[in-house]
Amino acid sequence: MAGALSFILAFQYFLLTFFHYSSIAANANYNLQSLGAKSDGKTDCSKAFLSAWTSACASTQPATIYVPPGRYLLGAATFAGKSCKNTAITIQIDGTLVAPSDFNVIGNSGNWIKFESVTGVSVIGGTLNGQGANLWACKNSGKSCPTGATTLAFYNSNNIIMNGLFSINSQKFNILVDGCHNAKLVGIKVSAPGNSPNTDGIHVEKSTGVTIMNSQIGTGDDCVSIGPGTSNLWIETIACGPGHGISIGSLGWDLQEPGVQNVTVKSATFTGTQNRARVKTWARPSNGFVKNILFQHLVMVNVQNPIIIDQNYCPDDHNCPNQVSGVKISDVTYLDIHGSSASETAVKFDCSKGNPCSDITLEDVKLTYKNEPAHSSCINAIGKSSGSVEPNSCLSL
Repeated sequence: MAGALSFILAFQYFLLTFFHYSSIAANANYNLQSLGAKSDGKTDCSKAFLSAWTSACASTQPATIYVPPGRYLLGAATFAGKSCKNTAITIQIDGTLVAPSDFNVIGNSGNWIKFESVTGVSVIGGTLNGQGANLWACKNSGKSCPTGATTLAFYNSNNIIMNGLFSINSQKFNILVDGCHNAKLVGIKVSAPGNSPNTDGIHVEKSTGVTIMNSQIGTGDDCVSIGPGTSNLWIETIACGPGHGISIGSLGWDLQEPGVQNVTVKSATFTGTQNRARVKTWARPSNGFVKNILFQHLVMVNVQNPIIIDQNYCPDDHNCPNQVSGVKISDVTYLDIHGSSASETAVKFDCSKGNPCSDITLEDVKLTYKNEPAHSSCINAIGKSSGSVEPNSCLSL
């Protein structure tokens, strides 16, 4: 009996070991250094990266593209997925990918690292260094400069994961999610100076089922910006600052524009930002809309315009349309918002006279200005308040 039991246990161990090593062997692994990439930060490794991608796409088994420790120079690269057989590709980065130091090399390419029509791609760890400082200086000087490249962009893709990624000194947007379904961004860190132009941390548009969690974003523009056609977006546990806060918009530039709905922003801290929880639309005709939005459990430290809806948005008051915003804003809730405002008016609802904001809710809000009660301002804003609300609500019933 004991002999039979020993045989069964030994056979089970054999099967487990066999299938374990079979699964490892079945997974395709591509090391960039094995494909010729050099970790000196000077030798262009684009060819090695694209070779690894082509091989991974051709595999029907899960594949890993591995970037070992070191610095790897990468030019503008597009990873296309239309002909990909693989729906489980992991890009594991233990090193740093570095953009060309001359901003003109990728400055007009739109994107530095672009994924188009991929499914099941995960980007794990590592640093992406856009080397954007010289381009920012060019822009801030008023000279004619390239528009700049977004560091990492996903277009028309499904089932995307970004985990533990650090984006530093992006020329323009750090991360873009456009036309995607089911994307998870966790443990993202973004770093750029507060005066770096157009360096949004994460921009989402025309996408559904996107989650952004446990991330730290400091930049020269919006920490998270939400564009037209975004729905079912969940943002939680974000540290924002410097930057322009978390913004829905700008919206309403186009007459025919998809709306934004079902967005939750919770458990976020804003430090020294220009804005905090913001909705912004252009004052011009549009059939766009914003509805079912929740801002909850937010803490602010010395923030300008902590709560703001601006339907006369026009940065720098330059070429303003000066019409009436057609974007309809409704069902927006601000729940448990506390902290200090750097502006005397802490709550400002400047809504469209053609489409007044409706169903705006303030609940358990306490915002102070220089240790005194702050002010509120409402134009064409209809809603209600409950619990303790400071400054006093100016919403029309």
